Amino acid sequence: MDIVLSVCDTLLFDRAYAAVLPCPGANSLSTFNSTTPKPLPPLDVVSEYFGFLPDPAAVHGSILGREDVRRQFTSLFLMTWSLGFTLYATFATLSYIFMFDKSLTRHPKFLMHQVYMEIKTSLLSMPLMALLTAPFFLAEVQGYSQLYLTSTEKTPHIAVQVILFLLWSDFGVYWIHRGLHHPVVYKYIHKPHHKWIVPSPFASIAFHPVDGWMQSLPYHLFPFLFPMHKLLYLGFFTAVQLWTVCIHDNFFVVDSAVVNGTACHTIHHLYFNYNYGQFFTLWDRLGGSYRRPGTNMMHGEWKGKDAIKETERMVKEIEGGESREYVDQAGKKRQ
Repeated sequence: MDIVLSVCDTLLFDRAYAAVLPCPGANSLSTFNSTTPKPLPPLDVVSEYFGFLPDPAAVHGSILGREDVRRQFTSLFLMTWSLGFTLYATFATLSYIFMFDKSLTRHPKFLMHQVYMEIKTSLLSMPLMALLTAPFFLAEVQGYSQLYLTSTEKTPHIAVQVILFLLWSDFGVYWIHRGLHHPVVYKYIHKPHHKWIVPSPFASIAFHPVDGWMQSLPYHLFPFLFPMHKLLYLGFFTAVQLWTVCIHDNFFVVDSAVVNGTACHTIHHLYFNYNYGQFFTLWDRLGGSYRRPGTNMMHGEWKGKDAIKETERMVKEIEGGESREYVDQAGKKRQ
């Protein structure tokens, strides 16, 4: 994240901090003596490529310099929040427009005003998720991770890093996700996400904030345990957001016995105790929680009466009863 922070400092934060928390005696950026012979921070690879040059007056215009930990944490929090919102809003909106089957809004298990509630839950959760995530990014910026830009002979090949990241994160998410279904934890943390039995793409991060943060832990821990290229890490930051949206859009592409894709995750929302994995089915198979969608699922079996009855049975078994408000075929409220 140090690359993104450096770019944001040059384009936004240097001027913002200089305006809000100026150095003593500097009433504005225009009165700061830009000829003061103070060193400028080194250019990051993105700024160097695009020619983004830091403004000396802005760089040295605040009592909180770029190396100040308080400033770094605040900036990383704001970056995580805003970038998370941008990715969520972009991917979820595009998926809803082009991929999501709008007829599902009349499904017997689709809630009254569900899309609005999904978006509201996501927006309320984002700030706290960003606050909990920012310490990991701060540790990266402070140099405690194994992220790198220049490889060495001992650095694993990029392909190896990709495979390790997918396997590690799938392993971690599986056990964290399964743990969140334990009765002691479920009703307090994970239940809000299972409010959406038939999710739309906007449900992708409609979590309790602690739930969303816990399931992201494997991604953030990886670069502290294994070497990883910084640009690859940023790529995965984006790709994971996209994948999370895709597995909630109910657009079934393939019936795979290996990939824990949209159909598998739809089963998880319908029947609760299956398919906890993030990318693959391996740990669900080993843990006895795998339920393959099959061709019937791919052709709409999950919308039928038998599937709905099983869902209602699971809701009663796990949650003790039904408290959701659904819509009927005419779009009217029903319990």
